Amino acid sequence: MGMIDISNKPVISRLAVASGIINLKKDTIQKIMSGDIKKGDPIQAAEIASMQAVKNTPVILAFCHPIPIENVGVEFKFVDDKIIVEVTVKARAKTGVEMECLQGVTTALNTIWDMVKYLEKDKEGQYLDTSITNVKVIKKVKGE
Repeated sequence: MGMIDISNKPVISRLAVASGIINLKKDTIQKIMSGDIKKGDPIQAAEIASMQAVKNTPVILAFCHPIPIENVGVEFKFVDDKIIVEVTVKARAKTGVEMECLQGVTTALNTIWDMVKYLEKDKEGQYLDTSITNVKVIKKVKGE
């Protein structure tokens, strides 16, 4: 058990893209779009949190190697009662950046949830309409 030995692998370009969806009430989506969230702008906060999570992946996930992240891109798409988050990570390294991408996506989604949870709870404090789904790596490229 432990880290995989990558000492003999060459440093090459790495790219990964991951995405995920947060399902929210339509009213919550409207309040996000109109800038009416008590804690501030969830999209701006989620973008910053995502980038920070990407850079800190080896601190959070015990067996991930620290790698030199060269670029992080975070995009948000509003579709009806959903926000789709897509994170792209680039590096020149001996190992891939998929886990960094996934960490960025899940952190962005969790940040949005945290900032709007007061709007999402029902009278009993339950989240009947709120969920995070479809977190996946949608693209992986090495050596280009």
